[in-house]
Amino acid sequence: MPQGKPSHVPADGLTTRQRRNRPLLVVHTGQMKGKSTAAFGLALRAWTAGLPVGVFQFVKSAKWRVGEENAFRALGEVHERTGQGAPVTWHKMGEGWSWIQRGDGADHAADALEGWRQIQRDLAAQRYGLYVLDEFTYPMKWGWVDVDEVVDTLANRPGFQHVVITGRDADPRLVEAADLVAELTKVKHPMDAGQKGQKGIEW
Repeated sequence: MPQGKPSHVPADGLTTRQRRNRPLLVVHTGQMKGKSTAAFGLALRAWTAGLPVGVFQFVKSAKWRVGEENAFRALGEVHERTGQGAPVTWHKMGEGWSWIQRGDGADHAADALEGWRQIQRDLAAQRYGLYVLDEFTYPMKWGWVDVDEVVDTLANRPGFQHVVITGRDADPRLVEAADLVAELTKVKHPMDAGQKGQKGIEW
């Protein structure tokens, strides 16, 4: 187990163990691919550690079955059969693709807001140990969900609940509130050479 050494120890009165074992708000942002992939890697660790996992996808089509969804649904079934790992719940909020400009935002906005309301209910009930809010930066950017409300809800969530949010253009208020922020920066991408996404890599 790597032994990381903190660069700064706050005067918060917590012991090292208490500070180490506190729930985190994580943000994966930036222009490069891999933000959701990294979040699902965290979800794998959470499942192995026995933390119930709740995935909320905000702007991917409800008809689009991504590889991670198949894998995590299978892990949920493994848990039901054997007790290994933890329960997994997968929600898809709204329709459409994050990179398509839509003119019918009202329905999508309502779906996204109801998705956020469900997350608030689940946080209050302490339903999951890890929440993956996939591409949740976009509903905040588009004004479908109030950023200040999100930050306040997450800052005051009860119990032991990790939250990871993915998507480009994370709001500065969300970045400020987060415990861990990773920004993925593109160096090279196959699309630069005209190669489209492929099965097993992009989905």
